[in-house]
Amino acid sequence: MARTYTSFADFWPFYLREHSKPSTRALHYAGTSLVAMIALAAVLTASWWWLAALPVAGYFFAWLAHFAVEKNRPATFTYPLWSLAADFRMWRLWLAGRLGPELDRAGVTRVSRRTGGDEE
Repeated sequence: MARTYTSFADFWPFYLREHSKPSTRALHYAGTSLVAMIALAAVLTASWWWLAALPVAGYFFAWLAHFAVEKNRPATFTYPLWSLAADFRMWRLWLAGRLGPELDRAGVTRVSRRTGGDEE
């Protein structure tokens, strides 16, 4: 039986465990970065129709990661707003080089760069 999360603080470690593989996170980073670039371009050019591309850009990479790499069901199906918030939090922590301790606290096993994986 799936656990029900009643707070974002409880959901966050679950979210990280659902993104345990470096390739899954990398695809999420690509999608989230593309979303940020499209949003910025829309604002700078006042071409608001670009905003329609945001869900496609973000979800394409995320769902590719979950169905092809992680082989699990995207959390966004059950927790859409918390998943969106968690995705941006994971992306910001990765950009800042501070995701590693969060992965550790969530119990996600990280691979050392020396062995060919990524350690965030």
